[in-house]
Amino acid sequence: MTTVPHTPNTPSTPNSEHAPHAPHTPGATAARAAEGPDEPRPRFRDLLAAEWLKLWSLRSTPWAYAVTVLTVVGFNAGTAYDTYRYWTSYDDRGRADFVRDGIALAEAFTANAAMLLVLAAGALGAAAVAGEYGSGLMRTTFTAVPARGSVMAAKAAVVTAVTTAVGTLTAVVSYAVTQAILSRRGVGLPFDHPGATRLLVASALLMPVAALTGMALGTLLHHLGTTIVLTVVTLVLLPAVFSSDRYWSALVDHTLPYEAWLRLTQPATFTTPHPWSTGGAWTVYAAWALTACVVTVVGARHRDP
Repeated sequence: MTTVPHTPNTPSTPNSEHAPHAPHTPGATAARAAEGPDEPRPRFRDLLAAEWLKLWSLRSTPWAYAVTVLTVVGFNAGTAYDTYRYWTSYDDRGRADFVRDGIALAEAFTANAAMLLVLAAGALGAAAVAGEYGSGLMRTTFTAVPARGSVMAAKAAVVTAVTTAVGTLTAVVSYAVTQAILSRRGVGLPFDHPGATRLLVASALLMPVAALTGMALGTLLHHLGTTIVLTVVTLVLLPAVFSSDRYWSALVDHTLPYEAWLRLTQPATFTTPHPWSTGGAWTVYAAWALTACVVTVVGARHRDP
């Protein structure tokens, strides 16, 4: 009788020797190696921090903002000093008209100073986007973070916050310096003077509105020089082309940020052939800022970096 050797029972679950192997192809192996470990998606606050660091990493950024503040404040202070210097040449009627027409409030932030602020803010906003496109940094950013809309939203938020802070500083310092100069002639105004708050807020917010406009144009054009030229045309030249003398021209004129600033800061005695409300002027501010943000975010999604 032949004895059959006993063999142990095999486990019910297949081991590595008995399990079927998935086919290994060179393409699949290379793809898995290229993918590497999964990384978490960046949070929006991380994008904000990155854009903040990117903005201030350039040495020219603080200098540009500092020069803007000093230039605008200096321009307003120079106007107030001219009034102080030639005050004795005014007769009694001229001095009375100066007070009645609210010229002291107008000299706290002059129209020419507002134009300079618009030019500087528009250029800074354009450089924040078009400058990155021109240097190729934007392509690197979108490679690291494919969510272009989130990146541009973070960039717009940082630029808005910085320009609002700088605009507020410029408006407050201009008001304090100009009224201190005029107070030496007894015509300076305190911060709680009627109309002062509206002038300060309108002047402070003019800077982010102009900066966001430059950002939107930079998103569409990608070229810094062209963007700055078109920003100047949009924010500065168009208000000079259209006037409030004729009805249709006044309609266009009333849709521009600079003209909205003029409406918000003009004295109560100012008259125009086609008047409009301060609520309409605030609406123009909001519409330009919102439209510029939408163009910046959406435009980046549909344009090659």
